[in-house]
Formats: sequence, structure tokens, C-alpha cells
Amino acid sequence: MGSSMDTEKSAENEMKLEFDSRSCNEGFARVAVSAFMTQLNPTLEEVADVKTALSEAVTNAIIHGYEGRVEKIVIRCRIVEQTILVEVEDHGVGIADVAKAMEPLFTTKEDCERAGMGFSFMEAFMDTVQVDSAPGKGTRVTMTKKILHTENRYER
Repeated sequence: MGSSMDTEKSAENEMKLEFDSRSCNEGFARVAVSAFMTQLNPTLEEVADVKTALSEAVTNAIIHGYEGRVEKIVIRCRIVEQTILVEVEDHGVGIADVAKAMEPLFTTKEDCERAGMGFSFMEAFMDTVQVDSAPGKGTRVTMTKKILHTENRYER
């Protein structure tokens, strides 16, 4: 029988989550991803950064991707060494011009609060943000953040 310590100290781990594109599920997604990343011993600020970026990606999928229709959003998280990779995917309307959509203040929904800042927030809080999309095919937002882990972070 192998040691459980070997598997627990593995440098790689992943999870997948699928849920309805309802705004009430945004908080669920935030809690699930933040719980998953606790194995990296992140600071509260690092957790808050990931949760904020994730909220923006999920909200974009709900409001822009599905335009209010209830469909599925998939989140995949992978931890490699000290980096968390978060992928948020929808199969909604897609984005015709990703570069334009990522410009600060660009929006297709003028009446929404904070319109046009979603991708800017994601880029501000994460190390990398990549958007893959095609009209009619949906959108996948892939974000990474290196967690600056130290074993003795809380010792004085």
C-alpha cells in the first residue's frame, strides 16, 4: 500500500465544476474555487484576487455569453507547482472581436453597472488572462496566478 503523503504532496491537482448560468451561482463558484486553492496556502489577498477575477468571468458568461438564458458554465481549475490556472467556459454567443472586447470600457451592454471593466479587472488581479472565442461557439477565459507560498508565512 502506497503512502498517502506521496499523493497529497503532488505538484499537480485539478477539478471541474459545472453549474447553471444563474447569477446566484456566482458566489458558489467563488467559494468552490477559493476552497480548491487553499492547498497552496494563499494569503487572503491572493484568494480575493482570484475570486474577483473569477466573478468577472462568470458574470460575463451569464450576461454576455448567454444573454440571460439558463445554460451551463464550466469552470476548470488546475494547480501546477505554485500556480493556479482557472478556466471559465460557456457555449454562448461568443465574441467576434476579442481584442476590442478586452479594451477598457468597451461594452455591448451600456445599461449594466461597471460595464466594460470585466476583462480589465481580470487582468489587474491575475498574472495572465487569455480569451478564446468565436461567434456562435462560446468563450473560454483562461487565467493564471502564481501563489507566493512560503512554508513559514505566519511565523514572526
